[in-house]
Amino acid sequence: MCEMPVNTPENPWKVSPEEEQERKDLRETHLVFSIDPKGCEDVDDTLSVRTLANGNFELGVHIADVTHFVPPNSYIDIEARSRAITYYLADRRYDMLPSILSADLCSLLGGVDRYAVSVIWELDKTSYEIKTVWYGRTIIRSAYKLFYEAAQELLDGNFHIVDDIPEFRDLDEKSRQAKLEELVWAIGRLTDIARHIRAKRDRCGALELEGVEIRVQLDEKKNIHDLIPRQPLEVHETVAECMILANHWVAKKIWESFPHQALLRQHPPPQQEFFSELRECAKAKGFFIDTRSNKTLADSLDNANDPNDPIVNRLLRSMATQAMSNALYFSTGSCAEEEFHHYGLALDKYTHFTSPIRRYSDIVVHRLLMAAISKDKKMEIKDNLLSNKDLEELCRHINNRNRAAQHSQKQSTELFQCMYFKDKDPENEARCISDGVIYSIRTNGVLVFIPRFGIKGAAYLRNKDGLVISCGSDSRSEWKPGSLQRFQNKITSTTTGGGSVTFHLFDHVTVRISVQASRCHSDTIRLEIISNKPYLIPDKELFHQSSLLLKSDLVKEVTRSVEEAQLAQEVKVNVIQEDYQKYCQTKGRSLYTLLEEIRDLALLDVSNSYGM
Repeated sequence: MCEMPVNTPENPWKVSPEEEQERKDLRETHLVFSIDPKGCEDVDDTLSVRTLANGNFELGVHIADVTHFVPPNSYIDIEARSRAITYYLADRRYDMLPSILSADLCSLLGGVDRYAVSVIWELDKTSYEIKTVWYGRTIIRSAYKLFYEAAQELLDGNFHIVDDIPEFRDLDEKSRQAKLEELVWAIGRLTDIARHIRAKRDRCGALELEGVEIRVQLDEKKNIHDLIPRQPLEVHETVAECMILANHWVAKKIWESFPHQALLRQHPPPQQEFFSELRECAKAKGFFIDTRSNKTLADSLDNANDPNDPIVNRLLRSMATQAMSNALYFSTGSCAEEEFHHYGLALDKYTHFTSPIRRYSDIVVHRLLMAAISKDKKMEIKDNLLSNKDLEELCRHINNRNRAAQHSQKQSTELFQCMYFKDKDPENEARCISDGVIYSIRTNGVLVFIPRFGIKGAAYLRNKDGLVISCGSDSRSEWKPGSLQRFQNKITSTTTGGGSVTFHLFDHVTVRISVQASRCHSDTIRLEIISNKPYLIPDKELFHQSSLLLKSDLVKEVTRSVEEAQLAQEVKVNVIQEDYQKYCQTKGRSLYTLLEEIRDLALLDVSNSYGM
């Protein structure tokens, strides 16, 4: 922390004269703005678009210049390299960089001067074909810090949202109208450009893998990491396409300059046998999925739409996602060029450049880009670049950290899902009864997806006593002696009395959600089919509100319940306070506090204690 710059009211940080001389100053010439989730603190990226004198358009992607504050092999660099990524859990995040950088000096906040690394393209005024590209360090002042919903409202022409944008509040009517027109034009032009960029990738076979479990940059909206119905916004795609474009062009640049020691990101084609379940499930609905290439797969998924049930297409895309290989960072000196391809994005070269606040890979790429610019100018390269061997080792470390982050995020979501349902009575609580969709058939049951809460799990059709599920004339389920018969796309439960019920792939059923506690393992969500008919929502408005349940809402409700429980406990604790303080080995009153203390102890240097 001693290496960190200072930014206090008494000693505010400001742009240095030396940097003003070396950087391109965009503060007075460009309308720069960011579009992020509400409450976002670590703003990595901003955008700009303007019309040039010749009638062409100029598109700019401006990324936080983290490497200015994080020199190679400094203490902060070593710590960031070790962490490799920011961990986003259900109720908190663990930053890769300290907050003075991640939420302040590197964050491209509105109305303040910031250092950036920019990629700026000149685009043809009609076709949007790229004419020229410029890379370099800049100084920017973001004019607006927009949230996604506000940007979408402006794009749709609903200007009442202006009252929720702080930058407009203190303006007189004339200035407000002029600035609003300028911003609306910029968002509209960016969206139009993004549509053309996306269409070009689509023609090459780009996959839209926004299925049930896929985690995209849109995860910054802070939903539970499953399919929770949310309003799909075109501005999500607009921002994502601009970032993909920047990542692609930076990848080409650093590879051209350093063909044997550039950090890129590859996504290998999946093994064909992994698509077998996807093909069979689609076949059950009368769809054919062609998996010979990313292009045929993308087209097949686009055509696999059931007009009566949009969940079907989302589940098919989820299955396609599960069949995919993981994208990985690699050093270009370790692979042949034909292996560089990114299957999902349909790009020959790709890297991560746009999120250096939360990914160490992007910091490495920024240094490579700065070295490439210096090389072009025949200047001395200031930073010693990693050799192919060292870079490959670093890529392995970052890939491992990324996997760890994904696992911890998934487990955090599952934990909070359990906490949410744990204190609810599954027999009487309305939220414990929900609609489920069968997406896989197993020997003794089915796998069910709950769209309302983003939960996936097994629902058994045979219980521990050997009884099988039976549904009477009222469709309500009960357990009776009998047998199960599994087919490819369905499973039939037949009772000894002769009654039978069949469950097909993509059938909607009514499910009861409860929590199964364990003394030895973590709690798990338990799903039980209580009717073979879809769940009839008694109050559509209630369902609409709950179906849009955000992760932050879930966390708030769980946290509030825990706090209430703790307050109730405090009354009891006060009675035995003296004995408690005498024998308690931890300062807190919860296992969580104890584990936090152990974590703190683990970070202490105790090597001297052993006299070695």
